[in-house]
Amino acid sequence: MASSAKRRAVGLGENPGEKEPSSEEESEEDAESGEDESGDSEEEINEEVMVDFEAHSITHNDFNGIKKLLQQLFLKAHVNTSELTELVVQQNHIGSVVRQAEVPEDSDDDDPDEVFGFISMINLTERKGVQCVEELKELLLEQCQKSSGDAECERLEKILSDPSRSVGLLLSERFINVPPQIALPLHKQLQEEIAEAQRTNKPSGRCHYSLMISKTCKEESKNISRSGPRAPKDQLLFVNAEEEFFYEHAVLKFHYSVEEETDSCLSGRWSFDDVPMKPLRTVMLVPGDKIPVVMEKLKEFLTL
Repeated sequence: MASSAKRRAVGLGENPGEKEPSSEEESEEDAESGEDESGDSEEEINEEVMVDFEAHSITHNDFNGIKKLLQQLFLKAHVNTSELTELVVQQNHIGSVVRQAEVPEDSDDDDPDEVFGFISMINLTERKGVQCVEELKELLLEQCQKSSGDAECERLEKILSDPSRSVGLLLSERFINVPPQIALPLHKQLQEEIAEAQRTNKPSGRCHYSLMISKTCKEESKNISRSGPRAPKDQLLFVNAEEEFFYEHAVLKFHYSVEEETDSCLSGRWSFDDVPMKPLRTVMLVPGDKIPVVMEKLKEFLTL
């Protein structure tokens, strides 16, 4: 495979190419298949396939896979995901993509180099003026103002516009069925690469803040409290479970709904344990000096 210099197994889990259907989808399928076939259908859905994953350096061949994951994050937001993907690809000294370790010759997979996930960090302060970066800032400020009011919005704007304290956009996306244990080696590798970039004066060296946009959801019957350091995390379900530890140490956080937008992972009618859930995006700003603490938490939570 290309870029094998960073090749290593990073996790085991269910077949990440198969999305578990929602409760509504299951009901529709059961109705169509009939009672005689319902047992076979249930067995097929619950089947587990052990898969090894490997991390590789990012190349131009990963463009479409990374863009697809970014589109699942931003949905219909006015952010140029093609340009943002190009920034991730060009900055290949930082970040990794996740692929299946070995694809059997008789596999039905048409793309053995399919991207199942990726991680990267884009220094927004260094990229000031780039179209997608400015669109991202505009989106965040608009949603912050709606969710948290003028004071918090002004605070975020001041941080984003301060040239002396850089803000890095931490992107960590993967297919919904890829296990969270894969996140630990990816984050460790990323922090090592960021430290090396800082040492060698390459772009996106260590930032004063890490900015994350997480896919989350909440029960439709509950209202998320206004943002702030004490916003209760038990109201939220994080799609990437490890991101809860970043949330705990965020000095600025807010949420906005994406219920009216199409999401291939979490639609507006998604359910969890038969409880209707409302899809959100949770924005978190984590100080750089808190990242080592978060990494220790990740080790405790994700070590097999």
